[in-house]
Amino acid sequence: MRWLLLFLAFLAIPALADTRNADEYFFQPKMDDLKGDLADLHKAGKTGILLMFEMDDCPFCERMKNTVLNQSQVQDYFRQHFIIYPMDTRGDTALTDFKGKNTTEKDFALVQRARATPTFIFYDASGNEVTRFTGITQTPAEFMLLGRYVVEGAYRNAPFNVYKKQAQAGK
Repeated sequence: MRWLLLFLAFLAIPALADTRNADEYFFQPKMDDLKGDLADLHKAGKTGILLMFEMDDCPFCERMKNTVLNQSQVQDYFRQHFIIYPMDTRGDTALTDFKGKNTTEKDFALVQRARATPTFIFYDASGNEVTRFTGITQTPAEFMLLGRYVVEGAYRNAPFNVYKKQAQAGK
């Protein structure tokens, strides 16, 4: 019986190894200078900046963090291609926006029209919004597809829902 329990525990280890804390492994520490981050994009070889607009006590934000953003494959892919920060839609933390203007997180969220949480907004190397996704994805695979949608530049040709249907159909 002891060997069976040990074997079952051994099988559970890989499943646990696939998740990591989203706050530590998905998001980067904020520098609060988005304009400066644009200059760093080129040096770092990144596609763009991804901001997750969230707020405390948002159950949907927590769900994303605990079921999607905690997945190591999601974290590794997004950190490879994007600079990623959380933005508190009610936060008073000072920051410099993409144009060099001093503001706060909550004022920046208002300007970006991030009213619902979570809202994921992807920006290009010039600080222009390329796409946004409001709400939660159903699976980590759908969130990965959203990342590929931006990295591949498919947002230039079709909305995400069309891209997703084509990907699901194998096109």
